Amino acid sequence: MHKYKELSYKQLKKIYNLDNFDFQSTEELKPIDGIIGQDRASKAMEFGLHVKNSKYNIFVVGVKGTGKKSYVKKIVEKNAKLENIPDDWCYVYNFEEPSRPISLNVPPGMGKIFCDDMDELINELLEEIPKAFVDEAYEREKTEIIKKYQEKRNTLLEELTAYCLENGFVIKNTNKGFALAPLIDGKAMSDQEYQELDEEQRKEIERKAEDVEIKALELLRKIKAVEYKAKRNIAKLDRELAKKVIKPCMDILFDKYKENEKVIKYLKAVKKDIVENIYDFDVEEDEQEDLLEEDFIKKYKVNLFVDNSNNDGAPVIIEYNPNYQNLTGKIEYENEQGSLKTDFTMIRPGAIHKANGGYLILQADQVLRNIKSWDTLKRVIETSEVRVEGLRTHLGIIDIASLKPEPIPVNLKVILIGNSYIYRLLYEYDEDFEKLFKIKVDFDSVMDATLENEMKMAHFISFFCNKEGLKHLDVSGVAKVLEYSHRIAGSQKKLTTRFNKLVEILIEADVWAEMEQSLLIQEKHIKRAYMERIYRNNQIEEKIEEMYKNGKILFSLKGKKVGRIHGLSVIDLGDYIFGKPSVITVTTFAGNKGVINIEREVDMSGSVHDKGVMILEGYLNEKFAQKYPLSITGKICFEQNYSGIDGDSASSTELYALLSSISDVPIHQHIAVTGSVNQKGEIQPVGGVTEKIEGFFSLCKYYGLTGEHGVIIPHQNIEDLVLSDEVIDAVKEGKFHIYPIATIEEGIEILTNQSFEYICEKINKKLEEYNHEKKDERKSKGPRMFRR
Repeated sequence: MHKYKELSYKQLKKIYNLDNFDFQSTEELKPIDGIIGQDRASKAMEFGLHVKNSKYNIFVVGVKGTGKKSYVKKIVEKNAKLENIPDDWCYVYNFEEPSRPISLNVPPGMGKIFCDDMDELINELLEEIPKAFVDEAYEREKTEIIKKYQEKRNTLLEELTAYCLENGFVIKNTNKGFALAPLIDGKAMSDQEYQELDEEQRKEIERKAEDVEIKALELLRKIKAVEYKAKRNIAKLDRELAKKVIKPCMDILFDKYKENEKVIKYLKAVKKDIVENIYDFDVEEDEQEDLLEEDFIKKYKVNLFVDNSNNDGAPVIIEYNPNYQNLTGKIEYENEQGSLKTDFTMIRPGAIHKANGGYLILQADQVLRNIKSWDTLKRVIETSEVRVEGLRTHLGIIDIASLKPEPIPVNLKVILIGNSYIYRLLYEYDEDFEKLFKIKVDFDSVMDATLENEMKMAHFISFFCNKEGLKHLDVSGVAKVLEYSHRIAGSQKKLTTRFNKLVEILIEADVWAEMEQSLLIQEKHIKRAYMERIYRNNQIEEKIEEMYKNGKILFSLKGKKVGRIHGLSVIDLGDYIFGKPSVITVTTFAGNKGVINIEREVDMSGSVHDKGVMILEGYLNEKFAQKYPLSITGKICFEQNYSGIDGDSASSTELYALLSSISDVPIHQHIAVTGSVNQKGEIQPVGGVTEKIEGFFSLCKYYGLTGEHGVIIPHQNIEDLVLSDEVIDAVKEGKFHIYPIATIEEGIEILTNQSFEYICEKINKKLEEYNHEKKDERKSKGPRMFRR
């Protein structure tokens, strides 16, 4: 056995002492529904909500499952209740420009009242105006005007008739109006009689007829003037009647809304229009219901656009589908005999209108996916107003919309929720983003594993069990959940804040507890839920292990081999991560090409892995090329790798294989390695160390644990270990070993059972041989010949 430092089984995960918890089950704990372990985010959020500036909008950053959405909703709603309720907004008819509806704001709750007042006004006028038109006093005045008109008309007609008779003509009514007919023996002359007259007689009649027509036209103009005056007097009478009927109804509204100049201006326009169109209201009672949908009635209605009457404070709007129309509103249309028709009553609000005066919460990725939504949101923030316009307008396409509603001023705080990638993307490529979203609320995916946070986690479990109607957990179950939390966090000193992962285990453990008819969820149920989840997701891992076991992937844990070593990598499938051992081979020979990464040569290596390989050259040159050049060529290969490789966690592994190949000192095949290395030979920490160890252990277990198997890891990764009980038990029994190291020197000694000095001596000797061979080769070729 090796004499090198090994990890105790107690160091392989955080072990909870159940005596440290002062409860027997989570049922005893007071449920807490709050954010845990996010002090930085909480302070940033509270500050952002208190800044009353249109440019200090908030972007909430964090990985999925950290409770961002629920926290934001809760804290914003709590804050909003302390703020004033914003005004209601209405759209009304524009009597001067019907295609440009007018926006009106009234105090919260007054919007409905305003709508009802206008409806009541029109209904009242539809009832009162027809009554006024049949009023006796009105009828007398109107009759008097008509009587005077008829008297004057009759007098003028009598004068015209007498003048015609004096000149031998009579007036006849025809389809085309009045016509003159000459008289003969006191009777109107027929056409035949007129034709029998001699030419001189006809000329005389025509001459007289011209004089009579001139007089007749003069008298007819006087009759028209009398008629026009009568009509004007009747219209004046009707207007005075309308004013008389309208005044008491509208005076109530003028007094009621006297504080709102824009409403008063609109009411004056309504009054003027009703007076001018008074006859539209003079309808029979049984026809009034049919008129309620007529255009002339619609124009007096109020479109209650935003109603805040039910709000308890500032509005909080969460829009899950932030497309253009859902943000800025739309104008609806109805099909009428094959043509589209709309009016101001069919203007509908968007999320921005509803959130005006409060808060708008959006998912950043959804905003960016919808065409024009992001640009529109920025424009609204910058201009502090929102317009209801068709998307076609913004795309430069002719819009069918016939309405251009007046824009509404906006005062709201926008809260975007997204991941760090979207935040960096917007910050880097959108110059407006930094200006408009000055508050970053950064949710961490982990929190410190303090007793306080552990207890908060237990209280949260209590809350979730109550909320979802699950069985409560006993203290062993809580400890197991905390252990699972460490595994997600990848650290013994951190707990995960991705609560969605924890509640999934709670839900599934409740099922297993129910099947066993257990009153509480215990450790075994949590463990069963976790193992069943692995089984559902690890089919690919089992397929790969099967390939190892069937010999389709060449793999051996026996003996020693030169230039051959087992590296450890991880495969992330999204819903499952597992470790995969890889065989790395190195060949070295005399040459001057240095270290060649075969994966890079065939474009199967990522830039980080390439960098790691170049670091190896730096280490070798500093260590072994101080007296003469490093006359060597080495080729590194990940055997049976067909999908590419990236990352530098295998750089130390590759260096061990290089040292072995150059020195001809074999490496133990029962030990696998992970860890990054710098040019000075110092080992650096890597990720996924738990999964890497478990992946190698699984194969060791299949081939049979001999007590020699183990892994080498960076010493900095000790606190990142959260290993399974099976691995821990094997370490406890001395069947598996984990070696933490700080330098390449330590690692190569463990792998070879030889001192680093011995290996260096062998390497220097080999390099010296290569160098002498190269010098002899140059001498044998003689001096170089140069030509001009």
